[in-house]
Amino acid sequence: MRENLKAARKAKGMTQAQAATKLGVTERYYRFIESGERNGDFELWDTLEDLFGVHQRTLREDTGRQ
Repeated sequence: MRENLKAARKAKGMTQAQAATKLGVTERYYRFIESGERNGDFELWDTLEDLFGVHQRTLREDTGRQ
């Protein structure tokens, strides 16, 4: 689970559906990224970094919890 990504999204007051829309992906795909089941491409992480104002290296951290 990528808790940092989830926390950054929530700090911006966004739902998973809203984040997915901003990224141009399905909500399901975004959930997979947030859960750590999918990685996404560099462009997606660049967009997430800009969207949430948190370095993508931090966002990508997997806490190992499910």
